Amino acid sequence: MTDGPSPPSVPFLDLKAQQRRIEADLRRRLDAVLAHCQFILGPEVAELEQALASFCGARHCVAVSSGTDALQIALMAEGIGQGDAVFLPAFTYTATSEVPLLLGACPVFVDVDRRTFQMDLSHLEARIHDVRRAGRLRPRAVIGVDLFGQLANWPDLRAIAAREGLFALDDCAQSFGATLHGRRLGAAADATAISFFPSKPLGAYGDGGALCTDGEERAALYRSLRTHGEGSTRYEVLRTGMNGRLDSIQAAVLLAKLAVFEQELAARERVARYYDSRLGDAVAIPARVPDSTSAWAIYAVLLRDRAERDRLQAGLRQRGVPTAIYYPLPLHVQPAYREHHDGTRLPVSEDLATRILALPIHPDLTEASMAQVCDSVLALVS
Repeated sequence: MTDGPSPPSVPFLDLKAQQRRIEADLRRRLDAVLAHCQFILGPEVAELEQALASFCGARHCVAVSSGTDALQIALMAEGIGQGDAVFLPAFTYTATSEVPLLLGACPVFVDVDRRTFQMDLSHLEARIHDVRRAGRLRPRAVIGVDLFGQLANWPDLRAIAAREGLFALDDCAQSFGATLHGRRLGAAADATAISFFPSKPLGAYGDGGALCTDGEERAALYRSLRTHGEGSTRYEVLRTGMNGRLDSIQAAVLLAKLAVFEQELAARERVARYYDSRLGDAVAIPARVPDSTSAWAIYAVLLRDRAERDRLQAGLRQRGVPTAIYYPLPLHVQPAYREHHDGTRLPVSEDLATRILALPIHPDLTEASMAQVCDSVLALVS
């Protein structure tokens, strides 16, 4: 006697389905790049910058080569380096932490809120106080991460930064398209860094990123820094910069995707609400940030402990439901960063790493796939 056919596999991300929907406009835009052959900072890049600034309500947008490079250029522009402290959440991706270290600064890790996973602002204030009291580092910047598609508490975070004299940088890698009080992210901080890695809500077909700001001088500096520190001509070098330019083909891809981005955000919200309605009594579903909308880059639930999480993940795999763990280790205990951490315990970040599990969410998830995900979770969680 056989066990019967295996269940169909649910795609964790379905870029092929998205490509089929936008194929005509995508090919038109790619053909235009192949025709004019301006492959670096071609006309599509300028068009994309204008479209992104208009979409998010920022005065200026500067397209760059990746979300990580966006973070680096923003900190370089502020002169952040040796002896400077950059405050950031411990529960996020490594790029946020590696950039300060690359510039000679020191990341200071802050715990996160147990329900929203965003930076705990009371702990941020305590960490700033501790650094000032110790006197070893100069508090210079805070990087607020809009994690998983939701938003950091930018009104209060910006107020803390202003009071403490800190540069406020929004790491919006996962949350471009989200809104707070009816406004898109992009102008909530002094500068906003965006990633267009393919798995992001607005993703390219390779690396790409952007910086948004309301500051005209900052935008001009970002443009110089992304192109080797050049001045008014290519061979006038005003400062030490980097090669952080966006290529025209990625800009063309992003323009085609931006045309359907609003509809895709609505589709992601539909999936999230379906999961909320079916899973809320079985697992801890994501807490919504008040008066906001999420870009739903990641839909992460919490289990009771590591053992239950591991059993559920294994059972879902057998049922054709892929999952991911964001993040298995918080940054302050990662081998690369342990020696830079002052030993402060960050219990929420450490606890979340043992219990979190991300379920499939993307605009092309079918009703049948959504039902398969939820039916499988409910069958496996007692």
